[in-house]
Amino acid sequence: MKKILEALEKDARLTPEQISTMTGTSVADVKKTIKKAEADRAILKYKTVIDWSKLGEEQVWALVEVKVVPQRNVGFDSIAERIYRFHEARSVYLASGTYDLAVLVAGKTMQEIAVFVSEKLAPLEAVQGTVTHFILKKYKEDGEILEGGEGVKRLPVTP
Repeated sequence: MKKILEALEKDARLTPEQISTMTGTSVADVKKTIKKAEADRAILKYKTVIDWSKLGEEQVWALVEVKVVPQRNVGFDSIAERIYRFHEARSVYLASGTYDLAVLVAGKTMQEIAVFVSEKLAPLEAVQGTVTHFILKKYKEDGEILEGGEGVKRLPVTP
């Protein structure tokens, strides 16, 4: 099962026949494994990674660190759920360190993200503070090196 899912994770467009050849598993077993993984929600969705900047579509991304007050009996889950229901929040993680939650936010402009943080996120009752880091350039996303990422070479630092 692991080999089948690893192949799909690398390329969701692979057919069961291709996966069968790659893994040495029968096509029927590949189909059965995929169907079961979908039913069990081990496979959450099939995704395409798009470099929107190549299409002239600018997107602004920010990583927002959020300090929250955990709630009795549910810890951070309740506030995390409130945050991940905002469509601006693309990913929400519980993190260690100074801040409790890391929220990856997307918007069309920096102002749009600023409005989200100041008018939706920060006013939540359990939120004690936020720190917003705007993403200046993406080098790698979902395991894929974006164009220019490998070509950028830094000069070696010599003493």
